[in-house]
Amino acid sequence: MAHPILYSFRRCPFAMRARLALKANFIKVELREIILRNKPAEMLATSPKGTVPVLILPDGQVLDESLDIMLWAMKQTSNDSAFDKITYPTDSMVSLIKEIDGPFKHNLDRYKYANRYEDTNATDHRTACIAVLQKLDDLLSTNKYLFSGNLTFADIAIAPFIRQFANTDIEWFNETSFHHLQVWLTDFCDSPYFTSIMMKYSPWKDDNNIIFFPNGK
Repeated sequence: MAHPILYSFRRCPFAMRARLALKANFIKVELREIILRNKPAEMLATSPKGTVPVLILPDGQVLDESLDIMLWAMKQTSNDSAFDKITYPTDSMVSLIKEIDGPFKHNLDRYKYANRYEDTNATDHRTACIAVLQKLDDLLSTNKYLFSGNLTFADIAIAPFIRQFANTDIEWFNETSFHHLQVWLTDFCDSPYFTSIMMKYSPWKDDNNIIFFPNGK
């Protein structure tokens, strides 16, 4: 195996954060885009929990948690990254990311996919997310990014989930008072950095369908 293998799904926010970290640190991987309803047997044999992203390293080590992939990617480069000072996570960053991955994601899923859960009111779960959105907006009132004037580990880890939340009802989100958060999210999503990791690829079928990320060749 000349390059790590990444199983990914384009629209999954966990997979997005992994691709963002790989892109930022110049790491070339063999990309295997999957269809969630038809997961490859090869992926399930490697990571039976069946979620993306999954990164298989050349030595056979398997990383199937997005934050582990991000941390691994950051350790592979001698400088911070291509995008300047995407620093290792501080305790404050880790705490905020855990809040996003835990309570916020719980409520986001029930807001976006209310019909998948019994006795679920989408508006109630949207309301439950507001405290976290306010916390992010407050952080962005003093910095361009969440913790400084530069892009950090926290921005990469969190932005895909705020994007998913906003797109659930973009008109509602744009009418909120979270103006700093709106600007941050728009700038992030419109950046070449983000748009480059959102290219569409055909689902992986076998070893004859090799695509490399981030270049696609």
